[in-house]
Amino acid sequence: MIKRSFGRKVGCSLLTVVLTTLTIALSGCSSDKAGDSAKVEENTATDTVVTEAPAATDTAEDLSKLIVGIPQDIDGLDPHTSTGAGTREVQFNIFEGLVKPDENGNLNPAVASEYTISDDSTVYTFTLRDGVKFHDGSDVTVEDIKYSLDRVKGKDGEEPLVKTFAKVDSVNIVDDKHVEVVLKEADSDFITQLTVAILPASNADPATNPIGTGPYKYVSSSPQENIIVTRFDDYWGEKAYIKDVVYKIESNADAIVMDLEAGSIDMFCRITTTQAAQLSDKFQVYEGTTNAVQAMYLNNAVKPFDDVRVRQALCYAIDPAEIMGFVSDGLGKEVGSAMFPGFTKYFMPELNDTYNQDIDKAKELLAEAGYPDGFEFTITVPSNYTQHVDTAQVISEELKAVGVTANIQEIEWNSWVSDVYTGRQFEATVVSVDASTLSATAMLSRYVSDASKNFVNFNSPEFDAAYAKAEASTDDAEKTAAYKECLTILSKEAASVYIEDLPQLVALNKKFTGYTYYPLYVQDIAKIRPAQ
Repeated sequence: MIKRSFGRKVGCSLLTVVLTTLTIALSGCSSDKAGDSAKVEENTATDTVVTEAPAATDTAEDLSKLIVGIPQDIDGLDPHTSTGAGTREVQFNIFEGLVKPDENGNLNPAVASEYTISDDSTVYTFTLRDGVKFHDGSDVTVEDIKYSLDRVKGKDGEEPLVKTFAKVDSVNIVDDKHVEVVLKEADSDFITQLTVAILPASNADPATNPIGTGPYKYVSSSPQENIIVTRFDDYWGEKAYIKDVVYKIESNADAIVMDLEAGSIDMFCRITTTQAAQLSDKFQVYEGTTNAVQAMYLNNAVKPFDDVRVRQALCYAIDPAEIMGFVSDGLGKEVGSAMFPGFTKYFMPELNDTYNQDIDKAKELLAEAGYPDGFEFTITVPSNYTQHVDTAQVISEELKAVGVTANIQEIEWNSWVSDVYTGRQFEATVVSVDASTLSATAMLSRYVSDASKNFVNFNSPEFDAAYAKAEASTDDAEKTAAYKECLTILSKEAASVYIEDLPQLVALNKKFTGYTYYPLYVQDIAKIRPAQ
């Protein structure tokens, strides 16, 4: 196991003086480019180098409960209607679909024991696994599967709860062990969408009474305080090790290290390198990436970002390597479009060089667009995500070189969701966008002109045509090529200022072990176990 010492480095003097307000230590720059590989990338766990003595041995009772810090409250209990990435990482442990992703990027049968796909990729037939129970003790039936998928695709002309289910023509019960999903058009990748949660048809209100089939069952939740789950001992698969889990909302980033050391939380994902350096040897710090695309997302519908030359100018003005150096010790993977390196099938490392920093080119484009003296705008950032706030601060300093003033507005997470993501009332924002499923559509469908999740208001007939071509193709090579065309268009048209797949540092008290990275934004708590 590799050990890394997280701490302050020397270098990148350009911003050392002006960024004294950063909430993490200024650290060295890295010019390494994100590369390609043959498979989904495996994340290497690493330890911090430590200085303090280990804690006393814990009792068995201490190890029956795990407290996980999360940066914001979930946006709902109903898995079919909630959308937040932070919500999905909690729900991953409660709900399951017909298939379920694993840590290697495979889709394995879950509620279904097996499935077949017709030669024309229009009919998916699933066999119900024997012995799968809901958390209320009832057996899962084919009626429950049909109910769940019908609910997601929308009944009687209703809008689908998940947009990709608009292509489902019907969900049919074949017999008491088999269900078929019939598509309106061929889609060889639709299996990736069938991770959607299977719910009991008898549950009248999943928004207040969530019942799933996962290794943990819901107990209670207190808004802005916690979500509590407990091990489901009738789980069909490998049972969870830890009996009780509390997800504690830790919206104050400055309190995370103190709460870890005090024992009020045992685990926190996505700590900064400075926070990692501050932890004692009671903690192991795992190192991986978030499997998400961090960018300064621009509202393409508002001036001056409705002009492609302005968007391109901002891309030329910033330096991802410098941002990564200051914000996360040079960790992370650079990205040049809306795909992260873990999706190796689609990731295009060559797009990282579309906009290598060129101040003169940026100024030239701004002048052509009618802004020879620059302009002023606001970057709205969720305050509970330290790395995004810090990234915005570095960008603001870099843009001064081209005469652009970027003011930073920090807002609470719920306000960001309502105002920025849903309301689209913003100029620019710095966040990471993740994939909800192991499919290219999870990252790219949001850029289709009329997509409900197109919060940046990107509008490109060329992109729409390439995306439609990818969706319509049943040939894998042709489909992949069309998705890569979409990524090239997003880069060329500078839909946003793409930066990196942020490092994901996970702090876990050493009385526990077993943290496992996934190629999706999830936390598999069932794999965590007592170290003794």
